Amino acid sequence: MARLRIAACQLDTVVGDLDGNVERILAALQQAEEAGADLAVFPELAVTGYPPEDLLLKPGFVADNLKALQALAARTRECAAIVGFVDAGRDLHNAAAVCVRGRVVGRYHKRLLPNYAVFDEQRYFTPGSGPPALFEIAGVRVGVSICEDAWSPNGPVAEQAAGGAELVANLNASPYYAGRLAERERMLATRAADASCALVYVNQVGGQDELVFDGASLVLDEGGRVVTAGAQFTEQILIFDLEVRPVFRKRLLDPRGRYAGVPLPVEVVSQSSRAAGQPRSVPPRPAVLEPVGEVYSALVLGTRDYVAKNGFSDVVIGLSGGVDSSLVATIAADAVGHEHVHGVAMPSRYSSEASLSDATRLADNLGLELRTIPIEAAHRALLEMLGPSFAGLPEDLTEENLQSRVRAVLLMALSNKFGWIVLTTGNKSELATGYSTLYGDSAGGFAVIKDVPKTMVYRLCEHRNRVEGRDVIPRSVLDKPPSAELRPGQRDDQSLPPYELLDPILEAYVVGDLTAAEIIEAGFDADLVRRVVRLVDRAEYKRRQNPPGVRVTPKAFGKDRRLPITSRYPG
Repeated sequence: MARLRIAACQLDTVVGDLDGNVERILAALQQAEEAGADLAVFPELAVTGYPPEDLLLKPGFVADNLKALQALAARTRECAAIVGFVDAGRDLHNAAAVCVRGRVVGRYHKRLLPNYAVFDEQRYFTPGSGPPALFEIAGVRVGVSICEDAWSPNGPVAEQAAGGAELVANLNASPYYAGRLAERERMLATRAADASCALVYVNQVGGQDELVFDGASLVLDEGGRVVTAGAQFTEQILIFDLEVRPVFRKRLLDPRGRYAGVPLPVEVVSQSSRAAGQPRSVPPRPAVLEPVGEVYSALVLGTRDYVAKNGFSDVVIGLSGGVDSSLVATIAADAVGHEHVHGVAMPSRYSSEASLSDATRLADNLGLELRTIPIEAAHRALLEMLGPSFAGLPEDLTEENLQSRVRAVLLMALSNKFGWIVLTTGNKSELATGYSTLYGDSAGGFAVIKDVPKTMVYRLCEHRNRVEGRDVIPRSVLDKPPSAELRPGQRDDQSLPPYELLDPILEAYVVGDLTAAEIIEAGFDADLVRRVVRLVDRAEYKRRQNPPGVRVTPKAFGKDRRLPITSRYPG
């Protein structure tokens, strides 16, 4: 039985920060060296950051990435490092390099290129071809694969195992959405067991625009059992000893028959483990976050990285005393620190005293700055300016939306003056149905909860209060009916169906891609479905102008859902 000491390095890389990413990789590799690791595995495209998107169309960027890889390889020592980068020949390849003792000793090109959901790798890369090499590290034959390569039952993992691999290292940049970890674990357990091959799955962590990568790297033995795992939503260098057992008996007794693979070429990297004779170390698997807590952690990490990676230190939020702005402020305080969060109450003639007191209580609970800027003077001035044009016409949404747009002007002015980024507070239910004001409450730099349905907003608030052990988000905020407070006595359910009825229809239509007819057939009220579908379709032009926000569902508005604005298909 062979033993391999491995460092699974789930890093938070930054797209385009080639020098910074190399330093992050080398710092992790130093830890692996000091721990006596034989092998360090890094995420997919760790040198460039993931996803680099159209930076790949710049030949200079690709050339710089290759120089960065060579600089990294030159500083490697006895611990072999498998690092993701972009390789270039006649075409570009999503690639992994095996580096040791100052040089690149081997390369692997990703075979299976995803082209669905948020992925469009076929736009940039050509799939690898030809038989992949195996690398003998500390006496263990190691195969290399990248992300999607592990999802196919008859893909590269099976091919490498059939060709002699005893362990496959799989480099990943797998974006998070709710429930994704369980899906991955089921798939990887099946892949390892079917191939009778140990599997080390190393995932990126951190936020990149609207994507969040959750880490949660996994190590599985040849039977598909989890040996250990990385933390969720946290950078970590997970160092462990993996015992690689001979699997010929399991393969000989496999009822599906023996493997018929062709032996693959083997590059000898090292023949004995650097940790030989030392006590075996296998860190226990950390507890998996419960579902709502998992979503909350994703929102915090996505917000923190978007703010920091784009050069901001502080955020500004319009605090209305409502549930959405309260949740966004709480996430922001957890993400960047309460001292960097600036709340602004902007009461109008329709704002209730209860809402103002709720906003004040929230700010006090979080310890963040709250300033009050009444909008009545600006609102009245705009109404006077428009008076001659609106003469003889009844008041309607126009006058309501003016208030929201005044607030946007004030928030953007504070942003310009102090360099703060504006966090918008709209949720997925509102964005789906167009229940927002274009250039008003939808205006800002980052939309924290744009992929969070309204019913989940309440669950997240309850979760955060439960974790704190007190009502950080005041109970009065959670108990009162939601309202935009743009006219006397206004409530959301005067314009929208109750959210407990609305959100399941939106889930079916937006995430499930069902037609209105199919949703009705599933048992939903026909008139309600047709109304909701009309609202969603008519709001497409608005959503195209919204800021990016954290993706936490299988289909978010943005890269995931690319519907035409101009369309006459009736849902």
